[in-house]
Amino acid sequence: MTRPLAETLAAALAPLPPGGLGVAVSGGGDSMALLHLLAELSRAEGFALRAATVDHGLRPEAAAEAALVAKTCASLGIPHETLTWRGWQDTGNLQAAARAARYDLLADWARAAGLGAVALGHTAEDQAETLLMRLGRRAGVDGLSGMQGRREDRGMLWLRPLLRSRRAELRDWLSARGLDWIEDPSNRDRRFERVRIRKALALLEPLGIGVEALTEVAGNLALAREALARQTEQTARTLASLPGGAVRLARPGFDALPLEIRRRLLVKALAWVGGAPWGARRAPVMAALEGIAGGQGSTLGGCQLLVKREALWVCREPRAVVGLTCAPGELWDRRWRLTPGPALAPREGLSVAALGPEGLGHFPEWREKGLPRPLLLASPALWHEGAPVAAALVGAPQTCHAEVRGGEEAFFAALLSH
Repeated sequence: MTRPLAETLAAALAPLPPGGLGVAVSGGGDSMALLHLLAELSRAEGFALRAATVDHGLRPEAAAEAALVAKTCASLGIPHETLTWRGWQDTGNLQAAARAARYDLLADWARAAGLGAVALGHTAEDQAETLLMRLGRRAGVDGLSGMQGRREDRGMLWLRPLLRSRRAELRDWLSARGLDWIEDPSNRDRRFERVRIRKALALLEPLGIGVEALTEVAGNLALAREALARQTEQTARTLASLPGGAVRLARPGFDALPLEIRRRLLVKALAWVGGAPWGARRAPVMAALEGIAGGQGSTLGGCQLLVKREALWVCREPRAVVGLTCAPGELWDRRWRLTPGPALAPREGLSVAALGPEGLGHFPEWREKGLPRPLLLASPALWHEGAPVAAALVGAPQTCHAEVRGGEEAFFAALLSH
C-alpha cells in the first residue's frame, strides 16, 4: 500500500451514510483490525459506531471468541451485541447457509439500531479467492467483477473498506500495537471450498496469477459491469413500461438488442416481478431468450413470459400466488400493498389474495383493460366471505388502493444495482 491504513479506510468509507456505522467482528485478524481502525476514525470524525458478532453455534470456541470481541469493544467504549444462529439442519451447503444467516442477522440488527451501513472486514485476499471460486462456476462479467466496496442488500448498505488491504498488513498493524485476535481453525479445514482455493492461489502466485493481479482483474471487470448496467438501464427506459406490476418490453426493439443486454433486462424483470432476492441462473435465462426469439413463451422464476408480436410481457405466474393471503395494508407476494378505497363500504374480515379465475369472472369488463389474462389472474384483490369485492387492476375505481413496493422507479434503479 502507498498510504497508511487509516487514510485508506477513511477514503473507502466516504461518504458515510447518516445514522451511524455498524461493524461485523468475528474476532479474526481482519475484522479486529477493522474494529480498531474504525474506533480511531469514529473518535476523529465523530460518527456513532456499534459492533456485532455472529455466533453460528457450529464450534464450541465461538462463544469464547464472541466474549473476547465484547470485552475489546467495552474497552473501546463501543456498544456490542452477540447475534446467535441455531438454524443448521445438517443438510445442504453449510458455509452458504451460515453466510446467508449471518447477513440476515446483521441486517436485522443494524436496522433495529438505526444504523445506515455495516462495515465488513474483507481483504484483497478475499477478493482474489472470490474471483477464483466464481471462475470455477463459469461466472460472467458480474460474478468475475468480485465483491463490491459498497453494496445494497437486504435493505442495508454493506461497506468493504479493506478490499485493497492485505491480511499480513492488517496483522502487522495489530501486532505493532500489541492488540489480540483469534485465528479460526476452520480456515485450515480443506472440506471448505475457500480453504482449497486459498491453497491453489499460493500455487498460482509464481505464475503471476496472485492476489494483486486478480484484484486488478476484478477491478477491470467491475468497470465493464458498470458500463453494461448503465446501458441496460438507459435501454429499459426506452423499451420498457410497467403496466399492472408487470414488465412490458417493446418488440422488435428488444429482439434487436445485443444478447447480453437482453439477458440483463430479462433477469432484472424476473427479479422485479417475481420478488426473488437473487437473479435467475444463466442457463435457464439463455434458454428462455432462445424461446423468445422463436416466438415461444415459458415460465421462469415464478414468472410467466408472454411473447406477443408487439411486446414481451414478464408477468407473475398465476400458480406461484395460489393460496397467498394477508390482511389489507400488509405486503402481499413480497411486493403488493392493497387497502380499501373510499368507494368500498367498510366491513370486517377483508383479506388480500390473488384474483384467480373465479375472481376474474366477477369482473366481465376485464378485457377492456388491455392487460393479458395471466397478469390479471395473478394480481391481488380484496376478498370478503369467499367473493372478490375489489381488485387492483379491474373493477370499479376507488374501491381499493394498490401500490407496488418501491414504485415503478424501483425497477429502473434495480438495473443499476448488483
